This record gives sequence, C-alpha cells and structure tokens, in this order.
Amino acid sequence: MSTESPEDAEAPRRRRPHRDDLVIAGVGFAAGALSIALGLYNNTAGGRDSGALLLLPLGAMAVAEVLRRCGQPWALVLAVAALAGDIALGSLLATIIMFSDVVYAAVLYGSRRLNRTVMVGSWLFTLGVLVGTLAAFRDPQALLLGAAAGAVTLTPAWTGQLMRAHRERADTERLRAEQTALLAELDRREAVAAERARMARELHDMVANNLSAIAIHSTAALSLDDPATSREALGVIRENSVQGLAEMRRLIGLLRDSSGDSEPSAAPTLAGVGALVDQTRANGEASGLTVAYTDGRPPGLRLPPPVELAAYRIVQESLTNALKHAAPGEVAVRLGVSDDGALVVRVTSPLGDREDEAPRAPGSGAGLVGMRERVGLLGGTLSAGPEATADGKVWQVAAVLPVDEEGMPG
Repeated sequence: MSTESPEDAEAPRRRRPHRDDLVIAGVGFAAGALSIALGLYNNTAGGRDSGALLLLPLGAMAVAEVLRRCGQPWALVLAVAALAGDIALGSLLATIIMFSDVVYAAVLYGSRRLNRTVMVGSWLFTLGVLVGTLAAFRDPQALLLGAAAGAVTLTPAWTGQLMRAHRERADTERLRAEQTALLAELDRREAVAAERARMARELHDMVANNLSAIAIHSTAALSLDDPATSREALGVIRENSVQGLAEMRRLIGLLRDSSGDSEPSAAPTLAGVGALVDQTRANGEASGLTVAYTDGRPPGLRLPPPVELAAYRIVQESLTNALKHAAPGEVAVRLGVSDDGALVVRVTSPLGDREDEAPRAPGSGAGLVGMRERVGLLGGTLSAGPEATADGKVWQVAAVLPVDEEGMPG
C-alpha cells in the first residue's frame, strides 16, 4: 500500500529525465573536469592534493542534476552528499553551482512537504554557518562565509519558492478560466434551450387554434354532400388560414427582431380575448359548441405584458382543446382577480360522452406542456383535468398568475 500523502501527490511526476536536465548535467560535468585540468579549485591546497578524486563528487552532482525534476527528494539527498564530498576534497565551482540548481529544483518541482523542508533547512544552514564561523574565528570577515552559504542554499530556495508560487497562481487562473468558459457554455446552452422552448410555445399557440378549426371544417365539408355547408366550411377555412398566416408572420418577425426585446410590441393581450372567443364560437357552431366570456377584472387593472401574454395563450389553448375534445354545450371563459391580487384564468368545457372518444382534430399533447411552462415561468400555478359540476362533467383549466404591485388598480 502506498504511503504517499495528498501533498506529495501534488508534485509533478516524470518517468524520464528531461532533456534540458541532461544538457545541464553534461555542461556542468565538463566545466568541472576542465577546472580540474586547469587547476582551478576553490581550496587550492586541498584541490591539488585530491586531483582527479574531485571527479567523484562532480559526477554524483551531475547525476543529481539529471534527476532534478524526476527524482526528488533523492536528487537533493545525493546533491547534499556530493557537496559534502566536494568541500572535503577541495571543492569545484561547477559542483557548487549545480548544487544550487538542485536546491532550486527541489523547491520548484518537489512536493509541498519537501518545499517546506528545504526552505527551513536553508535558513537553518545559513544561520548555522554564520553563527558558527563568528563563534569560531571571531572575525567580521566570517560574515562572508554566511553570505556564501546563503547564496548557495537560501537564494536558490527562495527563487524556487517564488517561481512555484507564480506557477500555482498561473495554474489557478488557467483552471478558473476553463471553469468560466465551461459555465459560459452551459449558460449558452441553457439560453438556447430556453429560447427554443419559447419559440415552440409561440409556434404551437399561434397556429394550433387556426389549424384545428381548419381540420374540423374540412372534415365536415368532406363528410356532408351539401354545397351550402361546403361553401360555409371553405369560408371558415379561408378565414382561419389568413389568421394563421398572420400569426406566422408575427412569429417570423419575432425571430428576426434583433433589438433584444423578449416579446415584440405586437404580442397579443387580454384585450384580444373577446375576438378569440368570437372566432371559437364561429368555429364550434357546427359541433354544437357555444362560448361564454366573463371578464371579472376590476376596472383600470394594469397587468405586466408577460402576464397578459401568458393569460391570452392559456385561453387560446384551452379553446383550441375545447374545439377538439368538448361535447356539445357551453364553453365558459372567466377572468378574475384573487384576494391576493393574482390574475385567475378559468376555462371549462363540457365532457359529456366524449371523454373516451377520438378528438375531432389531431393533437400532439404539447398544449398542456406549454401552458405549464408559461405559468411556471411567472411563478404561478396551473391545474387541468375533469371536474364534476351540477351541470355534468366538465374539463377545467385554472391558472393563477401572480401580479406585481404596480399591476394593481390605481
């Protein structure tokens, strides 16, 4: 079982040494070998006595350089041992420089635990050399040894810490940018889906009523061999076709509108419910349907455009469903206001014996879905289903649409 901590897992893992590290190690070893050949030692007396033996710590330091990215912390351990041997044998500048680079790499590429250990160890080593040399030689020039120790350990460690913090900030910003882009894409998809749903509701509500009337009257014209009836049916078909075409043109205008308005200025309002009722009354006459309209809203009531549009579409879809499914009788449309100021839309149509019969015109079932979506967007409630009344069984659609205070009568 692995004993690696979560912090250790954050360190970059490389299976093979980086090619740049191979180059650094090769150049460092060549520079050290050239120094031995030229007799350039940090400690001249010790270096001359050791001679070629300095190649051993130099080679070990070169190996640590090769492992500076992929072999931490063992590369640092090897580098410390190589430095100790190098100082004991006379010391080469190339070995010390490579050691500083290994310390830098340990902080930059090692785990967070190694990072903290190297930083603390560098401070302790630098202070130890400074205090120890001052205590041993009691000479201000011993400060130079402390500065040299800091330059070899503390400076590269601090530099590595700054580079690591910079990389981590860059990684964090990159991740944040990716998350922002992902959220923006999700928002875009949700906006597209919402717009597609709105377009689908508009398309369905605009043409369903007219096409249902066309389907009903064309069926009547085909089933009855009566020129007068056929002529009357064709007139109704033409009227609904013209109205449906006008509605389609309005939808096309909505789609082409680049002003950013959520609804065009020509969106239907509750003022058009009376005309809608008259049209349904004419279309349902052949099926034995009558339509009664009661507007119980207080005089001067002002409603937000989204509420008016939703209420109009609910009435329109309910009347369309009545044309398709209702039994002969009265379809009642009622508008009113609840005690808390919400707009109440209620449409009832007789079911009779037609509950299990096929509809007069085909439907997709999207009407109720669209009504629920419209009501849900306004935070209202919708109920639709059969109800038992004193006059028999009816299908009732009841919607409660909240209205802001500015919509109440002045």
